[in-house]
Amino acid sequence: MMRQRQARQRSSACRIKLALYTCLALLAAAPAALHAADDGAGATGGPAAAPHPDVPPPPAEGAHTGPVEEPADYRMDNFRTPVPPTLRGAKVLSNDQAADLWNKDGAVFIDVYPQAPKPPNLPAGTFWREPSHRSIEGARWLPNVGYGALNSTVDASFRANLKELSKGKRDAPLVFFCLKDCWMSWNAAKRALEYGYTNVMWFRDGTDGWQELGYPLAEVKKTE
Repeated sequence: MMRQRQARQRSSACRIKLALYTCLALLAAAPAALHAADDGAGATGGPAAAPHPDVPPPPAEGAHTGPVEEPADYRMDNFRTPVPPTLRGAKVLSNDQAADLWNKDGAVFIDVYPQAPKPPNLPAGTFWREPSHRSIEGARWLPNVGYGALNSTVDASFRANLKELSKGKRDAPLVFFCLKDCWMSWNAAKRALEYGYTNVMWFRDGTDGWQELGYPLAEVKKTE
């Protein structure tokens, strides 16, 4: 009788410990779940970046019909909508053309996916971890340069980074990309043209097209 009671007590204690461990595991996983979701990151099995409010999922398939006209100026909002097939002054790259350039180390690849901001009004003591970002291996990540209007600080930083990446050569091959149907890469490439760069390429399908080819993504750090 005593052994049965002790066995029940041990069993009850084990159940309590198991419940505590489960709760702790869920709490530990919560930050990752809150910050998860860089497009396609799950397929690679690596850490995911936080979603960005200016880069929502693309529109449902079939939501748009007909070609998109290339605007005369920058795109100012609704950045994750169908993009035009052209960018005046730039070469538009297919997935295969981008992969060929990358394999030959024939250009500087510049990812302009925006950096997810720190949520406002977080409770005091909340731990905030900068989200990771996965991109084409070897690419330089210049976030927030694909908006329609840049403040003077971001504009100056973009100019300085392009000067460094191009080694001061205006004809250096520069490939701008983001995601499929993302106007931010279109804006950034257009802006580089207006800065005076003459060998600008736009990888229209970006990391989505890269993964369609079967290439993996790698974690990249923001270029300051």
